[in-house]
Amino acid sequence: MQITVKEVSGKKELKAFYQFQNKLYRNCAQYVPSLDMDQKSTLTEDPALEYCVRKMWLAYKGGEVVGRIQAVVNPRYNEFYNLKRVRFGWFDFVEDFNVAKALLDTAMAWGKEQGMTEVHGPLFYNTLGKQGMLVEGFENTPPYNCLYNYPYYVEYMERMGFVKETDWIQFRLNGSQGAPEKLKRMADILMKRYNLRLLNLKEIKGDLKKELIAKFFAIYNECFKAVHNFIPLTPKEIEKTGNAYFSLLKPELTCMVVDENNDIAAFGLCFPSLSEALKKAGGSLFPFGWYHILKAYRKYDTIDLMMVGSNPAWAQRGLSAIYHNNLAANFQDLKLKYCITNPQIDTNIAAIKVWESYDTEPFMRRRCWIKEL
Repeated sequence: MQITVKEVSGKKELKAFYQFQNKLYRNCAQYVPSLDMDQKSTLTEDPALEYCVRKMWLAYKGGEVVGRIQAVVNPRYNEFYNLKRVRFGWFDFVEDFNVAKALLDTAMAWGKEQGMTEVHGPLFYNTLGKQGMLVEGFENTPPYNCLYNYPYYVEYMERMGFVKETDWIQFRLNGSQGAPEKLKRMADILMKRYNLRLLNLKEIKGDLKKELIAKFFAIYNECFKAVHNFIPLTPKEIEKTGNAYFSLLKPELTCMVVDENNDIAAFGLCFPSLSEALKKAGGSLFPFGWYHILKAYRKYDTIDLMMVGSNPAWAQRGLSAIYHNNLAANFQDLKLKYCITNPQIDTNIAAIKVWESYDTEPFMRRRCWIKEL
């Protein structure tokens, strides 16, 4: 049957685009559905769309949608790295190699028209969104902020001549094991030596919250520059992301280390796992999706280790010991079952080595693919 690839041009096609993945994975036990409202907002209102150029396409067979893809040229990324790359994302398709190839061929042809010389993905507009194709750990349920895909995706990418650009790996930890004694001692020494303290988030409101968000993301833009494919966030991206993240922070799952000037020295942000709740919601807040999500946010035994880092001004001083120690103690009190780490690049040996002190197991590996145009 003939495959037709058509550019998304209206509300009906846009809806088909953001709902396709939930239909494709309807019978997949591991898949975590995205909320339709979030998907629509990401595709129509994300601040990155002010500077990115993109196109979306749907693939059809016999009038039925069988795949989707979005191609994005991010000029800020290309300027930052002095490259000419088009990225692809929102890439989902039925088990048919020709569908996957037709979609990627379309995206690559458009990338060539834009003057690009390479294509890579799956990637979001910037560093904060879902990215990386799952290549190991298909038996596990991912955190809600991570992609899931069927194993046949990997085979098709290799058949099309794509190769690994980079891999991100994740671990699952015993949530109640606490921090190693060596880490506890180190944390105490560092707190006293540098006169550091832990910020009480319950006291942060109003203008203090705005100030904290500004400080946090100023550090974020600096300390993650070494992260592969990182793009510094714009003021509008910071405002949107900051309000979304900081409104959901739970004191017992957050550690902010500040110095004598109340500047952030190091941080660890974690969130209750919402994956099972989103499965029950099935892509919608109504009629009962909101209940499942709210319940999971209040009562949980698994968390996602979302974001950790240190102010570059405090680099090489071992401050990670402080937020690891503080959070691990809280996790013990909460009697958590599991902690899932955020994806970390497999070449960042120092960051990965931290987890060797804990009782961990491999959880997932995801890949960014690349190919010359």
